[in-house]
Amino acid sequence: MAGNTLDVVTSAWINVVTSIVILLAFAVLKNQPMNARVYFPKWFLELHKRSAGSAGGFDPASRTTNPIGRFLNLNVKSYAHVMDWIWTTLRMPEMELIEHAGLDSAVLLRVFLLGLKMFAPMLVWGCFVLIPINKTDNELMSYQKSNPNFAYSTVDMMSIANVHDKSKRLWAHLLAAYMYTAWTCLMLFKEYEQVESLRFKFLAAQKRRPDQFTILVRQVPRVGQIKVSQQIENFFKENHSEHYITHQVVYDANYLSLLVEDKEKCLDTIEYLQKQQGGSQSSQCPTTRKGFLRIVGEKVNSIDFYTSKYNRLIEEIKTVQCHILSSEKFVMKAGFVSFNSRWGAAVCAQTQQSKDSTCWLTDWAPEARDVCWDNLSIPYMALNSRRLLVGFLIFFIAFFFMIPITFVQSLANLDALDKNFHFLKPLIDQSFIRSVLQGFLPGLSLNLSLHFLPQLMMFLSKFEGRVSYSKIMRSAATKYFIVMVVNVFFGNVIVGSVFVQLKQYINSPIRVPKAFGSSIPMKSTFFITYIMVDGWSTVAAEALRLGAFMWYHLQNMVIVKTERDRNNAMAFSTLQYNAVLPKLGLYFLLGLVYSVISPLILPFIIVFYAFGYIIYRNQVINVYVPKFESSAAFWPLAHRFIIVALLITHITLIGLFSIKRSAASTPLLLPLPVLTLFFHWYCTDRYGPAFDQYPLQEARAKDNLERTLEPNLDVRSFLERAYLHPAIKAALAEDTVALDASGIYNLLGNRITEASSRPAQSSQRSNVDNKQYEQTCIVSIDSQSTSTM
Repeated sequence: MAGNTLDVVTSAWINVVTSIVILLAFAVLKNQPMNARVYFPKWFLELHKRSAGSAGGFDPASRTTNPIGRFLNLNVKSYAHVMDWIWTTLRMPEMELIEHAGLDSAVLLRVFLLGLKMFAPMLVWGCFVLIPINKTDNELMSYQKSNPNFAYSTVDMMSIANVHDKSKRLWAHLLAAYMYTAWTCLMLFKEYEQVESLRFKFLAAQKRRPDQFTILVRQVPRVGQIKVSQQIENFFKENHSEHYITHQVVYDANYLSLLVEDKEKCLDTIEYLQKQQGGSQSSQCPTTRKGFLRIVGEKVNSIDFYTSKYNRLIEEIKTVQCHILSSEKFVMKAGFVSFNSRWGAAVCAQTQQSKDSTCWLTDWAPEARDVCWDNLSIPYMALNSRRLLVGFLIFFIAFFFMIPITFVQSLANLDALDKNFHFLKPLIDQSFIRSVLQGFLPGLSLNLSLHFLPQLMMFLSKFEGRVSYSKIMRSAATKYFIVMVVNVFFGNVIVGSVFVQLKQYINSPIRVPKAFGSSIPMKSTFFITYIMVDGWSTVAAEALRLGAFMWYHLQNMVIVKTERDRNNAMAFSTLQYNAVLPKLGLYFLLGLVYSVISPLILPFIIVFYAFGYIIYRNQVINVYVPKFESSAAFWPLAHRFIIVALLITHITLIGLFSIKRSAASTPLLLPLPVLTLFFHWYCTDRYGPAFDQYPLQEARAKDNLERTLEPNLDVRSFLERAYLHPAIKAALAEDTVALDASGIYNLLGNRITEASSRPAQSSQRSNVDNKQYEQTCIVSIDSQSTSTM
């Protein structure tokens, strides 16, 4: 069944009520002092508590000495303004938002606004022209008379499916296709131009960072017994002698990373035990067992046990670290090469270094926090085989998900089930159950079935061997978009058509194209209900952060004993571009396809973009902590998603007009996909390079400005340890010393002092000079290698 008006109304009130309840709960919970670290973690991280109060929350400095007031907001008058956070969120100017949250976050919000700019004018033509034209025809009624098993609804009568074949009314839809395509391309062109301008301004105003001076070189050829470090130094001194200053080879230190993590966990445990013993009235020391999972074996003093374990880890870390630094087998054929100017780095990163195109491959280095260190240890020649394997897995996943899609469509087509499976009739005939099952449950089921896919796509993209988290996220977003287009769009249309017309397909195969053509417009009811579940209720739940809320307070009750523990338990999260971008792309696809076929879907999509803009703006300001800053490098991907949506729209309309036997208007649709591709190629050639390369003119200008402002800048010391593996940095940190009973307290005191004086996210350790490497290792390291490490 195509669904009826009652199904849409039922889904609407369920989702509207759910969204309102979620937003009211969010507005009340965020006003409670005890939830500040859940709903304003970004301000805590940046140590701007007063700013958090001005960003729509409370001011922690205004807390009273009342014990209850430290946890609950006792100011009754403040609850009359619980929804003021919306206006406060919208008041922050875009340039201030960019400075606060970064260009990536700001451009993602612009994608929401782009959806509003695109679909709001389309809604006018759809409501005042297309819907009246569709509603006043009677094709569906005529078709039902010859096919009694065929079912349709009032919503379907407002779609192109209700227009007779060969009707002159189809010219209005043809005109809409051209108007919508032209308007979409115009909006995309202007947005591309504005984002490019924002990117250049952002890069020009950006503070000095190591990645501006550094490139990543891979496929370093091994020549005889010459070490990789020496090979890199020789090559760049010869070919970039005026600008090369230092480099850092890439180590395979993944095992060392695990040891360092264990050491940190052990030290946290010691701190907790010390605080527990210090706050206890009894003089009895905490105990543990040596055996499996600490539940069997000899009972020992906990502090002594973990202190001994910590010291053993320190010794192992020193041994492994020395082995890594002194053995060439842990050195990968790659390195980070730094230059004394941005201009020199840009020239090296954007040119071919050798006549052999498989050697000395250079690219811009990601910023240090964006580097995926685990993947740098993967041999470069293994990347293609990994990506081929992932491609096969994506193909398998796309078709595997037809199983849940089939289940979803069985719920969305209860009339078809009723006619083919009569034993379900007593349950399906109850109007309220029918409306819930058909109007709300299908969208919810589809949303839940896709819930874990973003994490799966991230895992597969990381397995491919990409060297930065930003590239991993963009790759995962592309995979997720492909799976959603295949399953959510094509899967629901195809499987839904089979459910609706199953008996007709068997009895009259020759009428399959006609029935399938009718099913595309008639699936708009399902997509409307899906948009309300996924685009309304789910977006509202993003603001509530129920999972983070429960996890933070659970840790507070069970784990947290110190202020440092409380800061570590803070509900940090980052903006998941790999999930949000494909979702936006899917809604662009649904909006563009059905803006011509069934314009009734447009108001629901517009509400999603407006609602999503408000919610995600609040999250970007108060919650999301950027894991990296790519300066809007993902924008070409968003542009590509919309172009794909346009092409699918054109192909769908060409097929639909052919089925409608509109011989005069169908050929006129053929230029649309061609023109769209030419537009995409133009934008890619005109603006694309700005997102892949750094113009030499801009690099030179920034270098000259910096030399004028800081003539005595020592770039070498700034870059020398920027890209040393974090595990090696941690292993050489000053707290890597053996502990005894008297030394624990001093060490913990230093850690607490450091934690309070720096952001919680920072894991950078102080740099050490070359002599410390030699003193730490048992064997000496070649002086030529260490001189440039």
